[in-house]
Amino acid sequence: MITIKNSQEIEYMRQAGRVVGETLLKLEEIIRPGITTAEIDRLAEEFITKQGAKPSFKGYYGFPASICTSVNEEVVHGIPGDRVLEEGDIISVDCGAILNGYQGDAARTFSVGTVSEEAMRLINITKESFFKGVEKALVGNKLTDISHSIQKYAEDAGYSVVRDYVGHGIGKEMHEDPEVPNFGRPGRGPKLISGMVLAIEPMINIGDYRVVTQSNDWTVVTVDKSLSAHYENTVAILPDGPEILTLV
Repeated sequence: MITIKNSQEIEYMRQAGRVVGETLLKLEEIIRPGITTAEIDRLAEEFITKQGAKPSFKGYYGFPASICTSVNEEVVHGIPGDRVLEEGDIISVDCGAILNGYQGDAARTFSVGTVSEEAMRLINITKESFFKGVEKALVGNKLTDISHSIQKYAEDAGYSVVRDYVGHGIGKEMHEDPEVPNFGRPGRGPKLISGMVLAIEPMINIGDYRVVTQSNDWTVVTVDKSLSAHYENTVAILPDGPEILTLV
């Protein structure tokens, strides 16, 4: 069931979203060659809790960390640990926070030092595909109008769209209805109405769209080891257009 949020609930989500957005900005400042993914996670948890919020991911279905850190061919759900980031890596950081009982969720892919032109183009196209999707996040449109717009932009750029993982509704729970695919024909799915809140999150690969899960049961990687990027925001559908709650 899709839950429709009232103005007070959206305000609570706006506050949670700001914590998430500010956390990602802080992490962008410290991500560099030589830092470990565990250190990034520690700093994220410290910042989130200082804002009076709680990391959404820690303990979620047993996930052991406060953020997901997915490097290079890792698509999503990378577990922070002793991996040391190297010059030329790219890292996708997925972050969630709970404040006043409501969730915010967003992801960014960052460059580590100087990266290849190919890697930077992937990061930029993934981000832009999100904004192409948001252009369709309008009252009266159908859900897959968002999906189709993301897919078309990414594939026109020569990339592939991950099928196995999708965006989602969000509110008091991290994952609510509806699922929000990043692919598909337009004009399908539920009609978008004011008060819906969606986590829209394209995951885009340079190579094959297929992915596999590693033996830790969490980390998802591209089947051909090609680079992958991830860009996500929490978006409220409102009468005068979409509001991106996690963009600060």
